[in-house]
Amino acid sequence: MKGIEPELIELLKQGWCTPQIARIAKSTHEPSTTIHYNIKRMETEKKIKAYKAVFDYQKIGQGFCTFVLINLSPGEYGNPEKIAKILAKHEQIESIDIITGDWEIIAKIRTKDQNEYYEFVKKALSMPGIAKTTSLVSFRQIKTEFVS
Repeated sequence: MKGIEPELIELLKQGWCTPQIARIAKSTHEPSTTIHYNIKRMETEKKIKAYKAVFDYQKIGQGFCTFVLINLSPGEYGNPEKIAKILAKHEQIESIDIITGDWEIIAKIRTKDQNEYYEFVKKALSMPGIAKTTSLVSFRQIKTEFVS
């Protein structure tokens, strides 16, 4: 058997999944053609952005999860999207949001362990425009992406 698991994981994370129309039809007691039509319509209307697998991150070597609160420097404060879009290009960043309160941005970061996280912080979070960060380490995830 070929060792293609890492490649499959990356493709599934990028949205290379499809809905199981027959199972949905059985569950809703609707014809599969009706389910297919409605799903395609929601995709066209951009209500559905992507399909993706939900992983047990410990088992795929990305079990270290950290939430990072980010303060921007005064020069970047008026355009947080600029910094967020630059940070979003890093594969370790699972999600990034512009927020209100004492911080401007929150990022969810997944790495193999704290050493990989430390290297990521040195590289990505020391960029110009970021004034201060606070890291919050997740000890255990109870629910993710609507899955308990």
